Amino acid sequence: MKGIAAAVGVLCLSPLVLAGAAATAAAAGSAAARASPCSVGGTVDADAVARQVAAILSGGGAAPDIRIEGLEMPAEQIPHARTIVATGIAMKVPERGQVVALATAIQESRLRNLRYGDRDSLGLFQQRPSQGWGTPEEILDPVHASTRFYEGLLKVAGWQQMTLTQAAQSVQLSGYPDAYAQWEPLARALQQAIVKALPDADTGAGGGAVAGGCRPGEDGSAWGEIPEGAVPAGYEIPADASPKARTAITWAMHQLGTLYQWGGTCTAAHGPDPMGRCDCSSLMQQAYAHAGVSLTRTTYTQVKEGVPVSASALKPGDLLFTRGTAAVPEHVGMYMGAGLVINAPKTGRPVRVEKVADWQILAVRRIPALHSS
Repeated sequence: MKGIAAAVGVLCLSPLVLAGAAATAAAAGSAAARASPCSVGGTVDADAVARQVAAILSGGGAAPDIRIEGLEMPAEQIPHARTIVATGIAMKVPERGQVVALATAIQESRLRNLRYGDRDSLGLFQQRPSQGWGTPEEILDPVHASTRFYEGLLKVAGWQQMTLTQAAQSVQLSGYPDAYAQWEPLARALQQAIVKALPDADTGAGGGAVAGGCRPGEDGSAWGEIPEGAVPAGYEIPADASPKARTAITWAMHQLGTLYQWGGTCTAAHGPDPMGRCDCSSLMQQAYAHAGVSLTRTTYTQVKEGVPVSASALKPGDLLFTRGTAAVPEHVGMYMGAGLVINAPKTGRPVRVEKVADWQILAVRRIPALHSS
């Protein structure tokens, strides 16, 4: 899968040359490998990387005065780097593994989701459908591509004690294995900057106020099996739901079936950018926002909002917290009435409706503004 990777990563081609590389990359691959590699050097201006990351992820666009070798197209590259880091965090991959993944993607594609490459190589990591990495469509999904890379890395015994080049090569089996190391300083600076820019979503650090393990009388058991991404046949938003709660629940249901993304904003769950998808707390935040109610971003801050209520007296729109402890819950969903809760469960799973009976409720918070006229 490596002809285009060598051409892109080792020769340091300009953006104009890169734009036309598809037609010639495979033929030029071996010649590119013999050319003198450009030197990235042992250091990178981490402050400049952090400023550029902040500029891009804040929505302000690339800072034109910042020039970083390897990030010549930051508006395209940094969002992909964010996806790689966020996927690693969701999979509980250590920081070192995230750096390995970033350096690999910089070398293979310059952090671009390429639709071409050597033979049938595609995507951020230039993975090949013919080698079992997934279908072309899957490989071109940055979350899938990142997940498959991490899965490969985690299967390598002792990868954390290897050099970056050894670890990356153990997954990629590249024809040019020595090229990865040059990107380690940039990868490390990106990882550190992106982690600071990501919300501390779903890590849990707040306080609850309801005894753990309680459940409401109507726990949804009668609904039976609920297919992923579907609303149980016969469900209707309860008539006693407030207008704002009705709006929030309706909006949340429109996100059913969209894949979970740790750190995702939930502002474009059906769009092509993985970071527009929802994690558990951003689903709550955006559902409330569409009802005109402000909610903070993370699980551990949401559990401090509003007022605590008993899990035996739920109203549609209440926030239910589970996993972890009542003081430090790790997951949040919204009560829909009729013993149901809508939530974004975890990496690899879509936004779905579940029975309250399947939750161990650790805390419930009611946001008064959601029930006001």
